[in-house]
Amino acid sequence: MTSTKNPPHHVGVIGGDGIGPEVTAQALRVLEAAGLQMELTHYDLGAARFLRDGTVLPDETMAEWRGLDALLLGAVGDPAPGQAAPAGLVERGILLRMRFELDMYVNYRPFRLPPTVNFEVIRENTEGTYAGEGGFLRKNTPNEIATQGSVNTRHGVERCIRYSFEQAANSERHHLTLVHKKNVLTFAGDLWQRAFDEVAVEYPQVETAYQHVDAACIHFVERPEIYDVVVTDNLFGDILTDLGGAVAGGVAYAASANLNPDRTGPSMFEPVHGTAPDIAGKNIANPIAAVISAGLMAGFLGETEVAEAIEIATADPRRYVGSTSEIGDALVAAVTR
Repeated sequence: MTSTKNPPHHVGVIGGDGIGPEVTAQALRVLEAAGLQMELTHYDLGAARFLRDGTVLPDETMAEWRGLDALLLGAVGDPAPGQAAPAGLVERGILLRMRFELDMYVNYRPFRLPPTVNFEVIRENTEGTYAGEGGFLRKNTPNEIATQGSVNTRHGVERCIRYSFEQAANSERHHLTLVHKKNVLTFAGDLWQRAFDEVAVEYPQVETAYQHVDAACIHFVERPEIYDVVVTDNLFGDILTDLGGAVAGGVAYAASANLNPDRTGPSMFEPVHGTAPDIAGKNIANPIAAVISAGLMAGFLGETEVAEAIEIATADPRRYVGSTSEIGDALVAAVTR
């Protein structure tokens, strides 16, 4: 199909490290075949770039990103076997920085594995333990102390919860589950529960539930069919979404969207399988998660027909087997029928 409804979307592409460039290339092929009009700007960023010249994310690049419509990312991290940047440097310097500075406060991850798995997790993306509050005292001594705080603001919590209620209100099942650990994390958990209850009053059509995160881990595995929309904080969401990926067939199928719903800056879309440096360059990485992420990008950009074509083509990702390029070919064929 060919779309002529909108002018080209300005998309920044960060292939990154390991298999990132390979799977991102296939995602772009599928987007083009499905009819998404794009003007692309490619950025050489990631651990390989850092190891080459010390660059992580220049301020001028961040400023340039603010003028884009979206960002499509492959993966950043270990670029090849035996090569690694300092732990967490590119992840915090690229991924967390763009989430925080571009206000991508919703991390959205859908999980689909017919016939029983069909739910989505909405993770608060800019606060919690990832906000960086904490530090060391007497570091590298026998009496060392390390603290890591969890930052939860009413503003940040409520806007994430409100987005989740909107998602549930527009779903078929109209159900939203809050996941936290309020019996132990009595301050942060209390704020999340109060905000959740107060926003719930505005959405009488949405049925609600609460689960402790440890119970949710059990139910994700044993009864994933009970979930529709799940909302949780940054750390719990990070853990639960990796578990959700395993439940839905494996992280090779796990897609994500880092959203700025207020559209004060671009949103970023990426598969969550990592760089897999041991298979990089071998044409055997499965690009399906990158393609699903690209479909989420199309939907967020308002290109409904493109998004629906990709969603239909990837409804059961297990049916695609073969090399990276062969799966890409099959997906291109599927969206152009």
